[in-house]
Amino acid sequence: MYRNIIRPLLFLIPPETIHNIISLLLRILLAIPGFKALTGCFLTIKNEGLKRKVAGLEFDNPVGMAAGFDKNGKLFNKLAVFGFSFVEIGTITPGPQPGNKRPRSFRLVRDKALVNRMGFNSKGVESVVKRLKKKRKGLIIGGNIGKNSTTPNERAVNDYEKCFNALYEHIDYFVVNVSCPNVNNLTELQDASSLEEILERLVRLRKEKEYYRPVFLKISPDLDFEKLDNIIGICKKNGIDGIVATNTTISREGLKTGKDRIEKIGVGGLSGAPLRDRSTEIIRYITEKTNGGMPVIGVGGILNARDAIEKIEAGATLVQLYTGFIYEGPFLVKRINKAILKRFNQ
Repeated sequence: MYRNIIRPLLFLIPPETIHNIISLLLRILLAIPGFKALTGCFLTIKNEGLKRKVAGLEFDNPVGMAAGFDKNGKLFNKLAVFGFSFVEIGTITPGPQPGNKRPRSFRLVRDKALVNRMGFNSKGVESVVKRLKKKRKGLIIGGNIGKNSTTPNERAVNDYEKCFNALYEHIDYFVVNVSCPNVNNLTELQDASSLEEILERLVRLRKEKEYYRPVFLKISPDLDFEKLDNIIGICKKNGIDGIVATNTTISREGLKTGKDRIEKIGVGGLSGAPLRDRSTEIIRYITEKTNGGMPVIGVGGILNARDAIEKIEAGATLVQLYTGFIYEGPFLVKRINKAILKRFNQ
């Protein structure tokens, strides 16, 4: 029903517009007494065999919502009804900023993909903190943090520190985003000296806190293996708890969508099915390089249960959805969890 009726209707409306409409509808419908519980009965599955422990956190199942869907922390409690055991909010910046000019989100339907150049549109960290005070018990929240666009890279570490300190008491883990292709020169922060400065600062700050929050690093799928080796080394050296693999890609190789359409859309990060193989390749590489000692959250091109299992077999301890959720609908999480139970708990 979703693929044949609902999705075609939703796709008549521009991506960012329909996202805002759906977000509003979710907030309205799930506020109706009993609606959330009823919906959860159809969309969620609970089983001890799905539980995972990663970086000291207990997850009810391995499937989470990736950053980007709930940028400003307005939906995390609502998204749990779809079966997600964790929701990563953001990217959150220290101060509010509008992001890039619209239109900035595009569908490639033939490829089951999206292109976005949102540019860290954010209400700012203080706005997010206010909403996080209403977090429901048992839901794990990750905070994906970045810098403001007007902050030069040489001062980026200060922006990450501001977000880190403001969010520390309100979320369960951090993801340091230095790999989004939609913020000018941000990916340069993946270079050794810049990355080392940011991660070292955050880990040092963590040591001053009363309790421990895991820190993950989100990396680009466009890294070559030499740079990836350097990043793995920096993560190990600084006590980073894991890697999120991967962010969106600037590559346009192998797309079914016509060249004219691709050129008309222009720059932006590509997500969805075309990213699947590269993301899995990087997950496998990290797992082999670290002998399984570095937890990996696998994200990129998961559109069905088979894709999720492929990521887990490559070494991912957890997986995240975004584009697949948009293309495949609200039952996707349940289908993935049922398949995981069947595959790994026989």
